[in-house]
Amino acid sequence: MNTSETLLLDDWRFTRGDPQGAEAPSFDDGAWQRVSIPHDWAIDGPFDKTIDMQTVAITENQEKVATEKTGRTGSLPWIGVGWYRREIELPAGCTYAELVFDGAMANSRIFLDGEEIGGRPYGYVTFSVDISRFARASAPHHTLAVRLFTEPDSSRWYPGAGLYRPVRLLAGGAAGFDRVGTFVRTAALDAASATVAVTVQLRRAAARAPQTVHATLLAPNGGVAATGAAPVRKDAAEIALNVPGPRAWTPESPTLYTLRIELREVGGTTLDALDERIGIRTARVTERGFELNGEARKFRGVCLHHDFGPLGAAFSKDAFRRQVRILKDLGCDAIRTAHNMPAPWFVDLCDELGMMVCAESFDAWYTYKCRNDYAKFFREHWRQDLADLVLRLRNHPSIMIWSLGNEMRDQDTDEGVVLAREIQEYCRAMDPTRPMTYGVHVPDIAIKWGVMQLSDVAGVNYKLDRFEAVRAVARRGVVLSAESTSAVSSRGVYKFPAEAHPFTAYPDGQCSSYDLEWGPWGNPVDDDFAMQEDHAWTMGQFVWSGFDYLGEPSPYDGYWPSRSSYFGILDLAGLPKDRYWLYRIQWNPDSPTLHVLPHWTWPGREGLVTPVYCYTSWPEAELFVNGRSLGRKGKDPTSRFDRYRIRWQEAVYAPGDIRVVAYDDSGKPVAEKSLRTAGAFHHVGLAADRTEIPRSRAGDTPSLAFIEIDVVDRDGTLCPEAACDFTFTASGAIRFKGACNGDATSLQSFTAGTMRAFHGRLVAVVEASRTPGCGTLTVAAPGMPAVKIDFRVI
Repeated sequence: MNTSETLLLDDWRFTRGDPQGAEAPSFDDGAWQRVSIPHDWAIDGPFDKTIDMQTVAITENQEKVATEKTGRTGSLPWIGVGWYRREIELPAGCTYAELVFDGAMANSRIFLDGEEIGGRPYGYVTFSVDISRFARASAPHHTLAVRLFTEPDSSRWYPGAGLYRPVRLLAGGAAGFDRVGTFVRTAALDAASATVAVTVQLRRAAARAPQTVHATLLAPNGGVAATGAAPVRKDAAEIALNVPGPRAWTPESPTLYTLRIELREVGGTTLDALDERIGIRTARVTERGFELNGEARKFRGVCLHHDFGPLGAAFSKDAFRRQVRILKDLGCDAIRTAHNMPAPWFVDLCDELGMMVCAESFDAWYTYKCRNDYAKFFREHWRQDLADLVLRLRNHPSIMIWSLGNEMRDQDTDEGVVLAREIQEYCRAMDPTRPMTYGVHVPDIAIKWGVMQLSDVAGVNYKLDRFEAVRAVARRGVVLSAESTSAVSSRGVYKFPAEAHPFTAYPDGQCSSYDLEWGPWGNPVDDDFAMQEDHAWTMGQFVWSGFDYLGEPSPYDGYWPSRSSYFGILDLAGLPKDRYWLYRIQWNPDSPTLHVLPHWTWPGREGLVTPVYCYTSWPEAELFVNGRSLGRKGKDPTSRFDRYRIRWQEAVYAPGDIRVVAYDDSGKPVAEKSLRTAGAFHHVGLAADRTEIPRSRAGDTPSLAFIEIDVVDRDGTLCPEAACDFTFTASGAIRFKGACNGDATSLQSFTAGTMRAFHGRLVAVVEASRTPGCGTLTVAAPGMPAVKIDFRVI
């Protein structure tokens, strides 16, 4: 009997609180809310400054005195107990069954027919619970109940709440593959051929009669690329597949093969079958740095937390696809899953879309950062949790590096050094094919105690001034910027004078988009560009962060209202900040960039200095203000802030227009960009990422469309100071899912159907129905005609 996989996404009942007897099969849950998972019970709000208000000195932020932190974990109602229940049916004839939870936040307890059968405290880990003895019972129907408990003071950012990743039911016969024990890797690769090594582990309950494992590698076009077979010995088999003319996996060409493995008994009967999507590629670290398929390259990466802004922590395939699409246009080729284990669906999509991954395990070891964080469980659970990360995800070609901890406070103890060695050896035993790193934030201490010398990859968070010292002790003489920059900005906000400095807190709770502000532990964007460009022994960077995220609103940790971060290259709605184009000129040089800031609508600033910046891939540019040239300038490699930017610091605001003309190396004008002073807001511009949406299907996350909304004047110029209140009405085959304006100080609910524009822009999200048809989203605001956008669900 082949092993089947059933996604248990629908037909869940949910309630907050702890009703007595909720785990029992006979419990009446008729009044509970009907939900589908992935589900985040907290994202509807409301925001409340008292939720998880922590009084703490954040040592990673170089704080010495404890202060009140209001929005540190997002100020959403994620704390407390939640229950989920549904019925499950085991396939007839199965003798093996297990439930797999891709992520349950947090302290999960699993019940089947009233009996507690498992659970895990770590909310980010994928784990399974064996229910084979229920499969062997006579009754096929069972009641599954899940109790979750999220504790206050257990996180440094918004963790979300609930069954926020899928639940799967695996069922089959006694003889079958141990999916976690199957290991596929590229043993050799060149232009002519590749060797794909396959290690197969059978479940302990497998029959002992002679069996053979057959492997067929299917090329992307469906043709057979290689075949092989091996007898089972001691519940395992080893197969080497020789692949002629392989197509190697890269971010630019993410070629995936399908490996079909069959377990056959004597006579040819198939007892079990398993399909794995794999990529043929090698990844290693040498004195040249990181090498993918033998070619050296530097990571152009970002760090990402796991939430999707207005959609919360509930994993959405379409939301993540949108993030990857935006990041790839930026030129980004890698993501660090800060600071936790990624969803399996996340890694599936990185395989498919071409995004390299540094998969991180823990934010803490045995020393606490928060009173109830993972350190509370680390000693008892780290081995099991790390095994679930590595063994479940090691077949994915997108994963390049394992990160075994972030900014651990254990580096300056004998126990910490022993643990660093132990955790690395344990990881290497499960996967000897990938390098390992740590996000080290105090490199001098890590060097003194020997932790830095242990790493395959010397990973440093910030501390550019210590890179040379790290390089001197690094095993390969190369250094990875595992977390970089911590620049802050608010989209559409500009502060005067435009001066470079670490954090400044302003009365409005916003940061300047002149891209000259950063955390005191970090540095301006320009410094990281220079470090990577000037030193061949650097391996690239993972910027903090790719998108804004819920919680951690530095430099406004104690300011209210402020409930989300300012670190993103893109805001919480996924709209690019000016910084986006500064990265794009470095990371995507083959696609020319010309971006000008700030906007040119400044009533009350007439006659005042209003600097104009140009982010462009061209070497020179000229600024015209109302037709008058302010000069043609080039980038200055000797200047910290003019090496990658072109700036007219002396520009004075006058209503009208500014125009920037870019010139190529020969002095020829090749591109231009104009900005005009906006008039009164007149109408709304809508741009959907798609208007034909696949219908939402059972067993998958809902299909979504994202609509960018701009307030513009009669001529179509963005009104940057517009703060109109919008209402959203969906009809037909779509429903309104949420909206976000990117304003970290907004306390409007993401899901209530109303949202104010922030500097003239916001994003709405709609969800497709499960049946084909037509739908309409109506967007209305006072003083402007309502606008409709039609969708077709196919």
